[in-house]
Amino acid sequence: MCLATCTRDGKPSARMVLLKGFGEDGFRFFTNSESRKGKELDSNPFASLVFYWEPLNRQVRVEGPVKKLPEEEATSYFHSRPKSSQIGAVVSHQSSVIPDREYLRKKNEELEKLYQEQEVPKPTYWGGYVLDPQVIEFWQGQTNRLHDRIVFRRSLPTGDDSLGPMTHRGEGGWLYERLAP
Repeated sequence: MCLATCTRDGKPSARMVLLKGFGEDGFRFFTNSESRKGKELDSNPFASLVFYWEPLNRQVRVEGPVKKLPEEEATSYFHSRPKSSQIGAVVSHQSSVIPDREYLRKKNEELEKLYQEQEVPKPTYWGGYVLDPQVIEFWQGQTNRLHDRIVFRRSLPTGDDSLGPMTHRGEGGWLYERLAP
């Protein structure tokens, strides 16, 4: 999925990350909290996700606040990953400048030897996040450019949503509307 974050002063950045799960509380992903995305989420805890399936000409866009997952959940997931991925997380101080690719290869080789017979400790800078969806938009492309768009949004906590004639109440506190392309 594409994760878009923004600095406190509005400078956006986007990158592909692995969706590790979703449920009632939102969409989960794990990353280095010292990376650009981690720093941006610390200073501006809102993000957008985009899932795009080109062969189907479909897209889903999700917006909402992001919070860190409990440390126990991050540790449990970290240790469920292949050992090579755990070592990769330790080797790569994401977004830091390195002399060359060989530097990473050597560091990785050193840690493979070090952790050959022991558990790789989860780095303190590695953890999980969950995005709580407040807006979900479904887009279906059409050959005539009259694309189909339906947006779902959470109703206000007060329940004081004045519904226009084209806004519909869905289940679980969601409202939905059809949008022009």
